[in-house]
Amino acid sequence: MNAQNETAKSASGKLGADLLLDSLYDGGARICFANPGTTELGLVSALARDGRLRCVLSLFEGVCTGAADGYARVSGEVPLTLLHLGPGFANGIANLHNARRAGSRIVNLIGDHATWHLAYDAPLTSDIHSLAQPVSREVIYLGKPEAITDGVSQAFAATNEAEGGAATLIFPTDVVDAPAPADFKPVELAAYQPAPVSDDVVQSAAAVLAEPGETIILLGGNALDEEGIQAGASLAAALGGRLLMEPYPAIVTLGGDLPMVERQAYFPDDVIAQMGDARVVLAGARMPISYFGYEGWPSQLVPEDRLVRLAEPGQDAVAALRALVDQLGGSPAPEPAPTPPASSPEPAAALTAASIVEELLVQLPEDAVISLEGSSMGGPWLKNAHRAPRHRVMTNTGGAIGQGLPCAVGAALAQPDARIISLQSDGSAQYTLQALWTMAREGLKITVIIAANHRYAILQTELSRADVPLDDAVVANLTKLDHPKVDWVALAQGYGVEAVRATTNGELASALRHGLTLDGPLLIQAELP
Repeated sequence: MNAQNETAKSASGKLGADLLLDSLYDGGARICFANPGTTELGLVSALARDGRLRCVLSLFEGVCTGAADGYARVSGEVPLTLLHLGPGFANGIANLHNARRAGSRIVNLIGDHATWHLAYDAPLTSDIHSLAQPVSREVIYLGKPEAITDGVSQAFAATNEAEGGAATLIFPTDVVDAPAPADFKPVELAAYQPAPVSDDVVQSAAAVLAEPGETIILLGGNALDEEGIQAGASLAAALGGRLLMEPYPAIVTLGGDLPMVERQAYFPDDVIAQMGDARVVLAGARMPISYFGYEGWPSQLVPEDRLVRLAEPGQDAVAALRALVDQLGGSPAPEPAPTPPASSPEPAAALTAASIVEELLVQLPEDAVISLEGSSMGGPWLKNAHRAPRHRVMTNTGGAIGQGLPCAVGAALAQPDARIISLQSDGSAQYTLQALWTMAREGLKITVIIAANHRYAILQTELSRADVPLDDAVVANLTKLDHPKVDWVALAQGYGVEAVRATTNGELASALRHGLTLDGPLLIQAELP
């Protein structure tokens, strides 16, 4: 801070940066995931003076935004990101895309050039608004100190829209370095509440479902907590139907004594077979669609006349499910059928995705949080999660890879007493491996299991379905990661994370037992075929 600004601060008591932080704190922000640059240094100085917000440094902006997403999903609170101009923000957009699909409530802070400097088109000048708009509920430019508190109120209000989402505040350096106004409006904050479902919608659904026919209850959004799953299971029992969840939930509670929830399939032909001719009740979930467009297959996988739209994303799906159960004269969800206890696989046998899942079922602590990214272990875990102790799972909601490791960081900071398990494929982990450094620096209780099959497995699956030969030289060159093989143990150790390699079930079991006792992170490179 220069002498002129220090004099200004002394005269008025606070600078714009101090007022901005006061307003954000009053709005409920308690943590900031940061990778600041020169245009953010005024706010960094204010963070040092203020001392109330926890500041978490990341080496890459995509880690900041992914960690904020994980924090929001696990805590339900609104974290901050602090990013450097348009290019820095652009580095974090992929994980903000995932956060948007998850409904994660985040406030992004982006410094901009001084208002009097913008006209000179300096090298880092860009159209920040256009970059931020697609992944933000609202983009707000704080063009003068008097706009700060209203802008912060507007940002928090925007995160409450529909199912939630991010808002972005852009602040020029001269605005946060200027004296704060003596008179300003306090931050206006309304707690987030999902929109109610009308009685007419519930009664209409009850009338449709009173007719005989096979029924599927498809849960999504806020219906995937314990109460929503119990209510969905009650409805399924009343109708003699099946209980499913959307394929990529933001966060879902599973295991323990909760009813089993089947996951919606991925490929369109599998979804169509899974749904059959059933009516599908949408409770917080979007209608089943094909992840990509495939020739010969429809994009909408359940015809409109078989959809019962009970609660849209952002509406109170739990209350709607309960009201519908009452309308149909249902009763509490039945006790789930007992499942055989998990047992450790043969120690000397080579690792497989199935054996990793089986060992994790044996060792998973109660109330753990799993950050899941990748097809290698994702499908196998969600198929067996009902056999595990009670836990929560976060998945890749938007399909932009590089989410898993940062989300684990955010989850560990949101719930520091819980053990966080990152089930991570090796290809997608490369996008945000800098998250390992933050895990080490913050001493986070995260156990990372890398499915090291040294290939882009999902791409090979897609190519095989299209009858493209995987042994073709060009195809192999674009889908295999084995020349050279990545040494995840060395990478993790370079970032300060303890790491081991496991090739057999026994080695994995031993490494997992060790990792679950640590007060910091451990990475296990699980070698898979």
